[in-house]
Amino acid sequence: MLSIQHLCAARSRGTSLIEVLVTLVILAFGLLGVAGLQTKIGLAEMESYQRAQALLALSQMTERMSANTAQAIAYVTAGSVGTGDAQPADCSGIAAGPNHDLCEWSNALKGASEQKSGASVGGMVGAVGCITQLQAANPALGVCTAGVYQVSVAWQGMVPTAAPAPALACGTGLYGANALRRVIAVTVSVGTTSCY
Repeated sequence: MLSIQHLCAARSRGTSLIEVLVTLVILAFGLLGVAGLQTKIGLAEMESYQRAQALLALSQMTERMSANTAQAIAYVTAGSVGTGDAQPADCSGIAAGPNHDLCEWSNALKGASEQKSGASVGGMVGAVGCITQLQAANPALGVCTAGVYQVSVAWQGMVPTAAPAPALACGTGLYGANALRRVIAVTVSVGTTSCY
């Protein structure tokens, strides 16, 4: 009888080791899944942060244009403002008005509000802003059309998605694949005061 019990004990020890190895393999796959999920959460958080910063920059410029409707045409940019432009880091030497507003908007797009080791880190990746005129104001009696402007902010996303609409041209060609380009835009209407 002793020999039968000895054989059963030896078999159960081997089975336990296999169960432990299978458990470790399952646990390893589970941990890899959690690590992948954590990476995706980090990317989604960065995308969300950049979108929030873009909305702030967009509202900042639309409010400045709305406050200075008499000079709205002076806000129209030939190219883009922000990353890669020639605007100075200190806008205090520029007189108040559209040029000063564009300088401050450029610095906001570059992330100058937050500094780390002397580098701007508070903005979006490669952010640029564009202001285009969609319709010229015409104060002539009988016509009375308002000036319509499009304010856009573009930046580089973290992962490819659907490409922005062709009408949103701000930042085109700056980020490699068009699926990495993110753009938000709003139109600003500037009414004419001489029409009644």
